[in-house]
Amino acid sequence: MKAQATAFSPASVGNVGVGFDILGHVIEGVGDTVTVRRIASPEVRIAAIRGVAMDLPLDAPGNTAGAALISLREALALPFGFEVDIDKGIPLGSGMGGSAASCVAALVAANQLLESPLTREQLYPHALVGEAVASGGRHGDNLGPMLLGGLVLSTADRLVRIPVPEHWHSVLVHPDAILETRRARAALQGSYELKEFVAQSAQLALVLAGCHAGDAGLVRAGLRDVLVEPRRAPLIVGFDAAKQAALDGGAMGASISGAGPSVFAWFDGREDAETAAPRIQAAFAAAGLTSQAWVSPINATGAEVLSES
Repeated sequence: MKAQATAFSPASVGNVGVGFDILGHVIEGVGDTVTVRRIASPEVRIAAIRGVAMDLPLDAPGNTAGAALISLREALALPFGFEVDIDKGIPLGSGMGGSAASCVAALVAANQLLESPLTREQLYPHALVGEAVASGGRHGDNLGPMLLGGLVLSTADRLVRIPVPEHWHSVLVHPDAILETRRARAALQGSYELKEFVAQSAQLALVLAGCHAGDAGLVRAGLRDVLVEPRRAPLIVGFDAAKQAALDGGAMGASISGAGPSVFAWFDGREDAETAAPRIQAAFAAAGLTSQAWVSPINATGAEVLSES
């Protein structure tokens, strides 16, 4: 059995606007790296967390990676434990799936240390346990794509990879601001009308149909969040201008990534995405915010093992 493994998990776009808590896709170029070591003591220890601007819990049950590994240990009745080093590459409170990435990378690394490694789908329930520590809910919109890559529909107990044309790309722009997930979820409290749910269901159906058919026109018709975005947009400085910049640049649609404040947009080609990215950043700059931008295929690769010994 191997003694140590290191894994990387990319960032992600949660919700994809119309798929609240159930739809997401990965973004290449940014992510978290986690090293897991097998130890004799039957416990999980967080040895170090690096690369963050604020403290994250070293207490394993209160850490997303730690909680996920505790769940894995208990489910498999492992006679050994894990020691974990986390190198954060995803900004905290960014809407880029930072808590999920640490959790998934830890599980993928630990899985390499098992006598009989699990499938990515079998790791999913333990990832849900970890995600709940950070967000207070067991939702897989970030976890699913990190585990499988690409665009994934993630229900309570199932992961479904959604086919997407290889030339479709996404732009993700993260303004230099923090929006805590719990605060963003609090903005969704209140009553909703049935017609809002019907409209959002129709939008999601159009996007999924468009992905399966490779029909950008269907996605353009559907990629408009009418349920969550109107309630969260006021929390994000410069959002309206950033979204409009993406649409003016030919985006199939644009919305809030995860809980925000990051913004994503889908494009029917890499060239249009690369042209639009600085325009979206300029919109945030006009609101007084610097930002970072990534252009990525929607079908980017999920979490992967970097090394093992």
